[in-house]
Order: sequence, then C-alpha cells, then structure tokens
Amino acid sequence: MLTKLLAVYSSVLTTALVAFTFAGSVAAKPQSFDEIDVHRLNVRESDGTLRLVISNHAKLPGVIERGKEHPRVDRPYAGMLFYNDEGTENGGLVFGGHRNAQGEVVDSGAGLMFDRYAGSQIVQLAGVHDAANHIVGLIVSDTDDKRSRRVFVGHDKEGAARVALMDGGGRPRIVMQVTADGTPSLAFLDSSGKVVNQLGPERKEQ
Repeated sequence: MLTKLLAVYSSVLTTALVAFTFAGSVAAKPQSFDEIDVHRLNVRESDGTLRLVISNHAKLPGVIERGKEHPRVDRPYAGMLFYNDEGTENGGLVFGGHRNAQGEVVDSGAGLMFDRYAGSQIVQLAGVHDAANHIVGLIVSDTDDKRSRRVFVGHDKEGAARVALMDGGGRPRIVMQVTADGTPSLAFLDSSGKVVNQLGPERKEQ
C-alpha cells in the first residue's frame, strides 16, 4: 500500500514539475501586440534597476536618484525619461502644450535632454514657443556645477538665426547671426555685453 502511495505521489509531483516548467517557458516567450494602451511603461534591468519610463503627464515620476524618487514636482508634459546604470535620471524626451483659461498657449513644445552624471542638462535640443518662452535650438552647457550655457545654435523671438558662444559665466562673447531681413553680422562682445568689434556688410552711403 505504501509503495502504491509513493508511486502516486511521485507521479503527481513529476506532472506538477513538468507543468510548472512548461508554464515558465511559455511565459518567457516574447509577446506580440498589434496595439496597446498604457498610462505608463517602466523598463527595468533583470535586477529591478529602472532604465526607462514612458509616461503620460499624470504618471510621469519625480526626479529619481539611485532608485529613490524625490517628491513629485509638476512636469507639464508627457514623454520618456532615461536612467543610468544606477537608476538615476540622466536625460529624457518630453513634449506638451495647451491653451490656458485666458486662451494663451503655454508649455508648448518638445525637448531632448542629456544630463551629466549626477547633474543637470549638458546638451539640450529644444523647440519651445509659447506665451512665456521661446527656446528654439541646440544648447550646450558646462559640465561643472556652474552649469553655464556655452553654445547656442538656433533663432530668437525676432526671427534672427544665431550662433552664440559664451564664456564660463554664460555671457555671450561672440555672436554670429542673420536677421529676418537677411542682414548678416559677426559681433565680438566684452564681459559687460558691449560690442567691441563687429563685422558686417558695408553700409551704402546715403
């Protein structure tokens, strides 16, 4: 009798192990979807380290450092956030835009940002144009704690296409631009912002 019971127990246990193994192998297979709706998607390493978040506005997380999320501040956009090998935010691609109660366009545009290690953005590609801001171009900043802007390539509110090179204090020292009417110029500035030399087309005598 005991032998029969052991045989039955062994058979049941073997069947269960086979079923569990089969179920595990099925679950591990990549799944294919034609369409999926989500509010937020987290991509993690096998050890659980967060590497990427794709989210709507409401579910976008606060700043995360080494896997710990700081109190959430309002980020008026949706998008994706990048995280380094330690689970610390180090860039992102974000976008947004709407009209407020007064009919003004606010928080409109998109930006691709790359952060230095344990710091703020050092490269930004921005297209922001609304009632309060106009940032259209490429911005390169210092990698030290001062975070001064050093290079800007883009255009301003008046429609001038501009390349500006700044010193360590973020002050423009060389500005090359072409205005909306086609006037080109190359200006050299001192630390106070005063133009000390400028190259441009010769003025026609009146």
